Amino acid sequence: MNITKEIEKLEKSAVKLTVTIAKKDVAENYNETLKKYVKQVQIPGFRKGHVPANVLERKYGDMIKQEAAADLIDQSMNEIFADEAEKENRPLPYAQPALEKMPELNVSKDFTYTVTYDVFPQVSVKDFNGITIKEPQVSVGDKELEEELKGIQERNAVVIDKKDGEKVAKDDIVTINYSENGEDGKEIEGSKREGFVFTVGTGENIYEIDDDIIGMKKDETKQITKTYAADNKNADLAGKTKNINVTVTQIKVRDLPALDDDLAQDVNEKFKTLDDLKADIKKNLEAAKERKVNDIKTNDLLSQLVEKNPFDIPASMLQAELDGRWQMMAQQFQTTPADLERMVTASGQKKEDMLANWTGDAEKMLKSRIIVDSLLRERNISVTPEEIDAEYQKIADSNGISVEEVKKHYADARSKEYLIDETKEQKLYKELFAQVKVTKGDKVSFADLFKQN
Repeated sequence: MNITKEIEKLEKSAVKLTVTIAKKDVAENYNETLKKYVKQVQIPGFRKGHVPANVLERKYGDMIKQEAAADLIDQSMNEIFADEAEKENRPLPYAQPALEKMPELNVSKDFTYTVTYDVFPQVSVKDFNGITIKEPQVSVGDKELEEELKGIQERNAVVIDKKDGEKVAKDDIVTINYSENGEDGKEIEGSKREGFVFTVGTGENIYEIDDDIIGMKKDETKQITKTYAADNKNADLAGKTKNINVTVTQIKVRDLPALDDDLAQDVNEKFKTLDDLKADIKKNLEAAKERKVNDIKTNDLLSQLVEKNPFDIPASMLQAELDGRWQMMAQQFQTTPADLERMVTASGQKKEDMLANWTGDAEKMLKSRIIVDSLLRERNISVTPEEIDAEYQKIADSNGISVEEVKKHYADARSKEYLIDETKEQKLYKELFAQVKVTKGDKVSFADLFKQN
């Protein structure tokens, strides 16, 4: 097909493609379409396949021309985008080219049409000047080790009843019956609850009565009058005084196992002593710290690169990302996107407002992703089979499993491709960190490190 094309760059990575097809190809395509109609159409008075072309043109001329025009557009666009030289000008997969106007087909003239569509943004990341990355200074010490050991104790604890006469204390697991009384001293209908269980000190109860039941005994009933601050996060409590009738029906306590070799062996048979368990915990904490610090450094680097190398995100790409986030949220709520919108509307919110709030973060994420992809291509980052084997070993060591188990996990093509892509990115970040200035940041506790976004 004899085609000429003109591509005009528009804002936000959109392009306008104008295509002209030579009249010879137009005539040939029209005749082929006409022949197809001759074979298929049946008109009274003519045998199928023997309807004269001029009769068909008089009866179905406009329809035949429209089909021929649509076919010319499809064929020519497929031919253009199959050309590797036009790779950068291919439309995004979720943005169909929009035809400005369907042109009339005249078999004696060239056929010209224009479409607009979004393309993948072309970014050349050159500006690394002035980028400084502050690396948080975090140490893993006895405090962090003790907290992990305490968690292991609690997970392996046995819950037992407290002895009769013993009082409620912080961290006890209590079962209570409660109700709220009105100003007249009568029980408020619908406020009664029996068999409510919570751990004292967690605040996981509607009236925040943890401190008020400390010291109570089993089967003891207490009338609690409690006034709540005006800025209480619970609007039903803020600035109000509540009269709550509480009866403790059960008091249980966690019987924590001793921190010894037996506990270590119960956790995992690979541990022979408590010191073995401690060493493994310390190794895992250090690995978690390194991953988090690296994530923070990477996010900081990408944020600065986005700021120093500005470009626009195609509208269709941003919309696809927002739609994807909405669908993911629907899955989290185990519902459909349409039902999620109805739920949001019923709560007094609007889907449009929520998407607008997500837009800034979505744009930043997309720009970061595009910059990474561009740098991977520019620098021709690749990984060898040996490097992937090293990753298998690293994963095996950090999870305490064999390399064979790791390879089995990444056996399918999709999982292995994900690991390859991740390894490429880590190689890229290592190169980039060598190009920018990395300085020591503030000292941060292990717990606070993981509170950072």
